[in-house]
Amino acid sequence: MSKKDKPVQRPDYVKAPLSRRQFGTRIAAVLGIGGGAAYLAGAPAGWPLSMKDPTGLRSMPVHTPVQLGDYRVAKAAGVPDVVVARGGVDAETRLRMALEPLGGITHFVQPGEIVLVKPNVAFDRSPNLGATSQPELLSVLVRMLLVDARVQEVRIADNPIESPADCFAKSGIRRAVEQAGGRVYLPDSNAFKVLHTPGAKLIEQWPIFHRPLTNVDKVIGVAPVKDHNLCHASMGMKNWYGLLGGRRNQFHQDIHEIVSDLSLMMRPTLTILDGSQILMKNGPTGGDPSDVKPGDAIVCGVDPVALDAWAFEHLLERGQYYPRYLALAEQKGSGEVAWTGRVREVRA
Repeated sequence: MSKKDKPVQRPDYVKAPLSRRQFGTRIAAVLGIGGGAAYLAGAPAGWPLSMKDPTGLRSMPVHTPVQLGDYRVAKAAGVPDVVVARGGVDAETRLRMALEPLGGITHFVQPGEIVLVKPNVAFDRSPNLGATSQPELLSVLVRMLLVDARVQEVRIADNPIESPADCFAKSGIRRAVEQAGGRVYLPDSNAFKVLHTPGAKLIEQWPIFHRPLTNVDKVIGVAPVKDHNLCHASMGMKNWYGLLGGRRNQFHQDIHEIVSDLSLMMRPTLTILDGSQILMKNGPTGGDPSDVKPGDAIVCGVDPVALDAWAFEHLLERGQYYPRYLALAEQKGSGEVAWTGRVREVRA
């Protein structure tokens, strides 16, 4: 290209001088932005759009409370509220005997559903000490849900008092559940959400181990029957304590109120009490095999209050001096203490 053919360079980057009107407009915009920033920074905390936060609370994340559904299933006419199965050579025989008068497991769960099974895995204990749910029963239930009811997934979850990994391992529950095809959920700091429980006195707004409850269709509680040094007995309703997060040990000062609140928090599809290893004293932790009474009973039911009342009287052998939380739960509409005429016993 010859010198005369060289293209003309047009310095477009050189801006034309601002007119007086343009200059005034830009100065006004700068002053407006600066004035707004000065207002936001200097306005008192209660004023609109103020940036002042003397308490630090405004900078904290706001969590919208979640609310659990009602997982109950209507029972057919003439069906008992509680069934007690005794005898049988193993846990599967007793469990099937207990479920049959209630309509069987397929009455409660449908193919393709997601089911949460909540055992008691609170302590780092061997299953023969009666402080935790029995792994054999959980294995049977998981297989029954997957094979008989053809559910999509069976989740097993608890928030133990001691190390979750150690509790699930020492109790034998993790191995039994996973071999049967279930999935174990262990708690971590991101697994909790604030739960709103209408009518609850102590946990109306309280964090719960929510991750295993996500998209769940049905919930089944599986609990041992055992003594408890504060509330006299830990059975079906007390088992839901294991889903609470936060500083839950503060509730020990009003243990009967919190157990009755739990009956509002969780409306389970089914409750199963395992009477194969009954911790008769020194509960809830146990520690001595001599505290445990071997049994041959499995109790299933849809009225958690009647279920606990019957087990307290017959499995723990405490008579009708029921724990106060049963009366409180009845007052809150969670069931009826009087079980006479609503319990059916079957034997192998």
